[in-house]
Amino acid sequence: MARGRPLQPIVVSEEDRETLVRFSRRAKMSQALALRSRIVLQCADGATNQQVARALHVTPQTVGKWRARYIAGGVEGLLDEPRPGAPRTVTDEQIEGVVVRTLESKPTDATHWSTRDLAKRVGLSQSTVARIWRAFGLQPWRTESWKLSTDPQFVEKVRDIVGLYLNPPEHALVLCVDEKSQIQALDRSQPILPMAPGTPERRTHDYLRHGTTSLFAALVVATGEVIGRIHRRHRQQEFLAFLKTVDAKTPADLDLHLVLDNYGTHKTPNVRRWLGRHPRFHMHFTPTGGSWLNLVERWFAELTRRQIKRGAHRSTRELEDAIRSYLRIYNDDPKPFVWTKSADQILESVARYCQRISDSRH
Repeated sequence: MARGRPLQPIVVSEEDRETLVRFSRRAKMSQALALRSRIVLQCADGATNQQVARALHVTPQTVGKWRARYIAGGVEGLLDEPRPGAPRTVTDEQIEGVVVRTLESKPTDATHWSTRDLAKRVGLSQSTVARIWRAFGLQPWRTESWKLSTDPQFVEKVRDIVGLYLNPPEHALVLCVDEKSQIQALDRSQPILPMAPGTPERRTHDYLRHGTTSLFAALVVATGEVIGRIHRRHRQQEFLAFLKTVDAKTPADLDLHLVLDNYGTHKTPNVRRWLGRHPRFHMHFTPTGGSWLNLVERWFAELTRRQIKRGAHRSTRELEDAIRSYLRIYNDDPKPFVWTKSADQILESVARYCQRISDSRH
């Protein structure tokens, strides 16, 4: 026996259907309006509230709400209800035009729109364009970097390394190893003016180079302690010397699992032969383009922020002394970096991102 009240059928005119399809296919405009349009289109095709809810991953109550809103008010009923205040002077079509133009076009003389340029193009005020951008979270002046690994063993390597972080093996240490190479000893061309009340520290924009050095570091995941060694070069000879340092500074009865990248000096015949004679060393290589899996990179960021970025070093030796001092002070009270995401969560996030960029029209 059928349960519940019979559903009131939805009749969508050709004009409304064209509008709803256009709303639903806008990959970058209001996703709330796109979802409402899909709900109405599927209901109009004869699907029940339960079927639409399962297909679009929403609740049946949400489907019923927008079904009723469309029946009562048509396409206008799907738009957000007006709020108290002065009457709107900017139409929905103008707002959509600003959003679509911002996302899907560029000015002829620049790489992205400014509020003033776009305001001139669409015939609105600069403040109106700025408010629309804030409402939709649009920031054309900002960019962020990203890169997907193309390593054919990406999944296996992610599971291997994340497994070491979350479930380290017994009677073993997990160490994250890498080189911070070509660290420049930089000094300013004129004296740095110290901070004063109301005035930040000031320094010249230009600088003098006084050579480079390289830091080999191994972060002990369990404790946060860092084993470091400085060399002027970063060849296989220096890497082998660092492996011997790690061997000497860790308990001899523990296996060592090293997480490191695919740099050529990590895989030379001499290194392989040395590893063959020291079976307690187990190498775990990050995927190509996957340095974010190596926790020592996070420690390098702290070293740069706290010691190198704003430092002034008049010689390579002065830079090396500053790094050694930071290492000594840090190891007096080390703090481990805690890995929280599982391999499944990471892979699901990557899959969602791949789907997002594959759906993009750019």
